[in-house]
Amino acid sequence: MATVAVIDYGMGNIRSVSKALEHVSGGSRVIVTHEAEAVLRADRVVLPGVGALQDCISELKRLGLDEVIRESVRNKPFLGICLGMQALLDSSAENGGTEALGIIPGEVRHFADQLRTIPASNGLKVPHMGWNQVHQVKSHPMWQGIAQDSRFYFVHSYYVAPASEAVVSATTPYGFDFTAVIDQENIFAVQFHPEKSQHAGLALLSNFLSWDGSN
Repeated sequence: MATVAVIDYGMGNIRSVSKALEHVSGGSRVIVTHEAEAVLRADRVVLPGVGALQDCISELKRLGLDEVIRESVRNKPFLGICLGMQALLDSSAENGGTEALGIIPGEVRHFADQLRTIPASNGLKVPHMGWNQVHQVKSHPMWQGIAQDSRFYFVHSYYVAPASEAVVSATTPYGFDFTAVIDQENIFAVQFHPEKSQHAGLALLSNFLSWDGSN
């Protein structure tokens, strides 16, 4: 039986993510764990999270999971969700500058810094919260059965700005088109919450459980 490990470092909707995965699991076993060996033994890995990136990185390092994540993304399908996506980049503007895991080149920026440069965006609030369209910019097995511009649920004040356009898998409009999904080799990471995104979100999680990590 294939195993998917949901990394539990004390931040995020761990229960909601694990329950949504169990709902579409089929023959897969879903485990929630902070144990390095359990994550390394799993066939697939999910890194969820909400809250402050600085706290996220501190906890991952304290638990020894930062190196486990670096190992996992090299040899198995890996799904980052919300803060778990932002943690994969080099750094964030949060708290005057926060170092992240440095797995995907790029930085995490605050919406307000960008929106204030766009006159037409005066009415947009931060955080970006609620349902919004996700526009797929390239094909990927994780998009199977998910219609173009399907709506997913977002809650975030920061967005990722990868160094290379090549890793951008989908964008979402909020005053400007920001990167909502990135993919690189075994990694697929989303800014929205698939566990809160009803049919489209469950379809994405189901696709993850059958994805072999290739494009």
